[in-house]
Amino acid sequence: MAPHQLVAALGEALAGGPPIAPLPAADGDRVLGLLQPDRAVVEPDAAAIVTTSGSSGQAKAVVLSRTALRASVAATHARLGGPGDWLLALPGHYVAGLMVAARAVVAGTRVWPTRTDLGNLAEVADQPDGRRYISLVPTQLARAERTAGLWAVLAGFDAVLVGGGPVTPTLLSAARAAGIKVVTSYGMSETCGGCVYDGRPLDGVRVVLADDGRITISGPVLSSGYRLRPDLTAASRHAEFFLTPDRGRWIDQRLDVLGRVDDVVITGGLKVDLAEVEALVREWAGRMGADGVVLGVPDAEWGTRIVAVSDAPGELDDLQRVVGHSLPAYAAPRALRHLDPLPRLASGKPDRQAIAALIISEPVEVVPR
Repeated sequence: MAPHQLVAALGEALAGGPPIAPLPAADGDRVLGLLQPDRAVVEPDAAAIVTTSGSSGQAKAVVLSRTALRASVAATHARLGGPGDWLLALPGHYVAGLMVAARAVVAGTRVWPTRTDLGNLAEVADQPDGRRYISLVPTQLARAERTAGLWAVLAGFDAVLVGGGPVTPTLLSAARAAGIKVVTSYGMSETCGGCVYDGRPLDGVRVVLADDGRITISGPVLSSGYRLRPDLTAASRHAEFFLTPDRGRWIDQRLDVLGRVDDVVITGGLKVDLAEVEALVREWAGRMGADGVVLGVPDAEWGTRIVAVSDAPGELDDLQRVVGHSLPAYAAPRALRHLDPLPRLASGKPDRQAIAALIISEPVEVVPR
């Protein structure tokens, strides 16, 4: 769906028209299978249906109501300092791209499409009058750092939302030092995208940590559930709270997202938090202008073998030293796989399922310790 079509269709949906379900340019058949458009049942007040990527699990079709979308827009503008024009640099079939359009539609401002690689950012950024915002994923921010002049352009925005995954501390510090008003965003399709900005929940949003550290969220931004899957909807809720797949902790009254609940694996009889390892791998790869992920691969000897996958031209022993400096030696990856380019989703996030399929199907060099 072209950006102008997305804006027009979403405007009609928010005004009481039929809900929209933006489709990706590729993989449309899979998405249609989730949506089942031949079945006319639609939740009351539904305005949009977005499909999750399923990069780390089962893909789902999430129903977002007019009430939830408007609540998210109002809370976002309240936190950022008021409405403004938005540059759309993300696909509209993902919740982050959809919410860019929703904020402009509700506020009566404009959406300015730009390329996902930000190649025409400087040209487009000069078009809006007044306040201007953009929403990016960490990969886009990292690539902008390596492109001459782009960080200076981003520094002219009133806010640059960065979500969809963790931002390395090094990248975040460098961006802010360059004058970019980065606002880190945590959320998901089920919460109308970001609902926690810079670690603080938006107005009306309540975040509670369960006994095991699982992040649970309540508030008017929650979705109506999963299309035609009351079983999944019920399993994802506890009273008024949505049960996220993530773990967190509070630091100085700000939410620190630690990783997914299932990121903790057993290797050689010892617990390892893959999210902690991945944060260090991404910092290591980032020094070379690259990215990385960490996977737990089934292993007959170790139970789970920790494998790092990166587009960085680095060496395993160097990576192990970096990880071992901050974590126990047993947490360091036992293998390093070089994939360039790193498989990615349309949103720019690493495609973990595609990466895992490559890692499991092909041998990797393992260095014993």
